[in-house]
Amino acid sequence: MKILIINGPNLGALGRREPEIYGHLTLADIEQRLRERAGEVGVDVAFFQSNHEGAIIDYLEAEAPGADGIIINGGALTHYGLSLRDALEWCNRPVVEVHISNIHAREQFRHRSVISAIARGVIVGLGWRGYILALEGLIDILHEEQSEQSRQKMTLE
Repeated sequence: MKILIINGPNLGALGRREPEIYGHLTLADIEQRLRERAGEVGVDVAFFQSNHEGAIIDYLEAEAPGADGIIINGGALTHYGLSLRDALEWCNRPVVEVHISNIHAREQFRHRSVISAIARGVIVGLGWRGYILALEGLIDILHEEQSEQSRQKMTLE
């Protein structure tokens, strides 16, 4: 099982950017914690971060066909990145949206996500832990879907 973990604009500055909102861990710290958890449960994870929407879309087009699911923190693209939303939908893979801060407790423009409508779930406001919860939740979703597909296949045989 392979899961893509994608981070959008400004998330490469975690640990330095507004630590009172986003915490003191760097993106590399979060990725290491995710690698450790993924290793414990036997899942491959691939990480990508870009400040450019087109680069994220290019990554999705290249990598999503070989992946089982996607975790994304779109950063500011969450609120207006329609081409990113379309690319995530086109991938036809389960998506879990993550935000370190509680976007609903912040400025009004952050309350709306164009990604949420196509995501299986959204985790907000739990800091770096949201990524771990997203990983565990997505793994459970994928296992359930695989079990259901196996049952359906057995029924047809």
